[in-house]
Amino acid sequence: MFTSVLMIEKPLTPEDVEFVTTLHGGEAVAFIVLMQPRGDQADVLLRAIDDVAVGELGDATREGDEPEGHDARRPAEAALAESLAALHSQGSQASGQVIEEHPLDRLKAVVDDSGADEVIVLTEPHYVEEFFHRDWASRARHKVGVPVLKLFAHSE
Repeated sequence: MFTSVLMIEKPLTPEDVEFVTTLHGGEAVAFIVLMQPRGDQADVLLRAIDDVAVGELGDATREGDEPEGHDARRPAEAALAESLAALHSQGSQASGQVIEEHPLDRLKAVVDDSGADEVIVLTEPHYVEEFFHRDWASRARHKVGVPVLKLFAHSE
């Protein structure tokens, strides 16, 4: 069975689930989902600049309103549970965890422990981080030792 570590920052949409579950045709895939609370993921200023870059001015002004730290864990756990249920409903094996500190170190450990075949980073565009190669996918490529695929999440 093919094993993919799937890094996400928000719940999977039905389109995301269909996309990741059909990437390898008819081959059975087991997913290990790593969910990082968005409040801890990146600097508020960088996220606000990204929102302005894609024309979402309203989101840019609300960046400081998101839960952070321990307050972000409960919504992240709910998003993870929702995403795992969606993957299960498509017949995929899936397990996961919320990661709050050192996400790339945790990613490397999960890849090593599970013998994963690939990492899929499913995220919204983060133009500033991508430009400076500070996004998850760019940094993971230098750390995990397996192919890293970067996909853009669907918006609702």
